[in-house]
Amino acid sequence: MSTHHETSDHGALQEAEPDLSVKRRIFAALAVPNFRRYVSGQALSLIGTWVETVAQALLVLRLTDSGTALGLTTSARFLPVLLLSPYAGLLVDRFDKRHLLILTQVGLGLVSTALGVSVLAGTITLWQVVVLALLFGIFSAADNPARQAFVGEVVGPSLLRNAVTLNSTLVNVARVLGPTVAAVLVTTVGIGWCFVANAVSFSFVVLSLLSLDTGQLHTSAHAPRAKGQLRAGLRYAMGHHAIARPLLMMAVVGTFTFEFEVSLPLLAHDTFHGVETTYNWLIGSLGAGAVAGGLYAARASRTGVPFLVRIACAYAASVVFLALSPTVPVAIVACVCVGAASVIFLTTGNATVQLASSPQYRGRVTALWSTALVGSTPIGSPVIGAVSDAASPRYSLALGAAACVAAALIGWWPRGRRANAH
Repeated sequence: MSTHHETSDHGALQEAEPDLSVKRRIFAALAVPNFRRYVSGQALSLIGTWVETVAQALLVLRLTDSGTALGLTTSARFLPVLLLSPYAGLLVDRFDKRHLLILTQVGLGLVSTALGVSVLAGTITLWQVVVLALLFGIFSAADNPARQAFVGEVVGPSLLRNAVTLNSTLVNVARVLGPTVAAVLVTTVGIGWCFVANAVSFSFVVLSLLSLDTGQLHTSAHAPRAKGQLRAGLRYAMGHHAIARPLLMMAVVGTFTFEFEVSLPLLAHDTFHGVETTYNWLIGSLGAGAVAGGLYAARASRTGVPFLVRIACAYAASVVFLALSPTVPVAIVACVCVGAASVIFLTTGNATVQLASSPQYRGRVTALWSTALVGSTPIGSPVIGAVSDAASPRYSLALGAAACVAAALIGWWPRGRRANAH
């Protein structure tokens, strides 16, 4: 059995490898009509999500002027992902993913509507922000693995890698556009309308899901109800090195490095003493770099743990560059580098675990990935906020760089140990 697991890094990936003519086409998955409809709705919704993300950070800082409060609020938004994702992944394997996504999009839209109404009415308090952040996280716990697993049903296994990369690139295009839209809304009509805009954006996803040609979907068989399915999914993931090591690497990086929703507002506010547009410039440049990195990842189509280790090292170097940036213009350049490294790391890891997993376990595997990516935020964001308050946002970024180095060691060390054993 161990020999089979060892070859999972490359053998399982090669089985799902498309022919070279398709592999080299950056936008190959967009040839699928269903995927075009799906990503068009996702594009508008993701822009709205980043509008709300920026607005929530600015709202909390206006209410409290505290990095710790910002970290705790961000933690509340992602705590349900940490606690509920394994169960949500089982739901994704058991039920129709498209129907589940429609339900989660409606729920997320209602939460954003409630937050927007409270802000516009002038009655918003920190506890309300925290409670609504928790509700947002509950729906996100099911939405995240469902969205990731559904991509495979939309395009099929031969285009999965390309579709995952394009989907991640789309997230980062939204990261560029979202803060710009947020800045315009905040300065013209106010923060409250940012949440309303996000609420409206979820309707576009619902419409795109309803418009799909269900006859063209690559629907996998639903997992039957049985005892021990959560444990079975965890054993399956941990028993395959091509799945387990990227998950562990993502858990470390997701906990301490991917906390830019906390570290960047504080870097702009406390270190550079900038106005709200300073944060918009930093998060926008992070997204611009991520778009460039996503296009590279789509063209290169490289997966596997060895490549992921090298990207983790590059990620660490770019975050150190950001932590040491003496001025805002230098920090903007550094954010471009960080964004590129982050999306290549993210898409490489995501594609690696999805291609290495069997369809009947994909919901549970992607739920574990979601837990590692965003479910770790409740642990990391308060730490990043507290370190920023106690020392400096630069030290919180340095902690993120150290996490990237630790992730690289996680990916490298087991390979080296087994090589020495032989």
